[in-house]
Amino acid sequence: MNNNIVLSIGRQFGSGGSAIGKKLAGELNISYYDRELLYVAAHDSGLCPEVFEKADERESSGLSYAFSAGFSPPGMYIPCDDILSNEKLFLLQSETIRSLAKKESCVIIGRCSDYVLRDNPDCLSFFIHNTPDRRVKQVAERGNVSEARARELIARMDKSRAAYYNYYTNKLWGMASSYNFSIDVSVLGIDGTVSFLKDLIARKYKTN
Repeated sequence: MNNNIVLSIGRQFGSGGSAIGKKLAGELNISYYDRELLYVAAHDSGLCPEVFEKADERESSGLSYAFSAGFSPPGMYIPCDDILSNEKLFLLQSETIRSLAKKESCVIIGRCSDYVLRDNPDCLSFFIHNTPDRRVKQVAERGNVSEARARELIARMDKSRAAYYNYYTNKLWGMASSYNFSIDVSVLGIDGTVSFLKDLIARKYKTN
């Protein structure tokens, strides 16, 4: 055990999970990986970032699309019959997640990181959710869209994340038993939730 603080955060779209993760990372002075993880994975694997961006938290069909669209490593041509499989791309990203968790304290948002790090005793996993009304309001304000459009985006993103997670983990996205803790942000708000999690994290890692 490396005694790193490794936090995996799954989240509903519009729940505030990413904001909570970023605040936690800042207050704990540790690294934060959300979309940043895609660029680290691209660097580690030698693939261009667009491959991972096209496939980001999408089920297997989305991963197929990334390669069928013609993306390939910089300066390298990959023939059609040598395209990496969907599972291989997931494994490359998983290797990056494990490498980061091994060498540093960090917050990792989504990307099945709780499952990837299931054998890492340093990892503490959370699922962040919120009430439908609060999620709609947040997405509408953040994206400057109507509430009706916000509901459409929430339904689409949640469906995509669930399909990706369920496919690669054989667990159920959002189910409390899939994570160490399931947190309803509406109870304490974003700042209150961050404070609550900081106390919980301090107790957990103090015992390691």
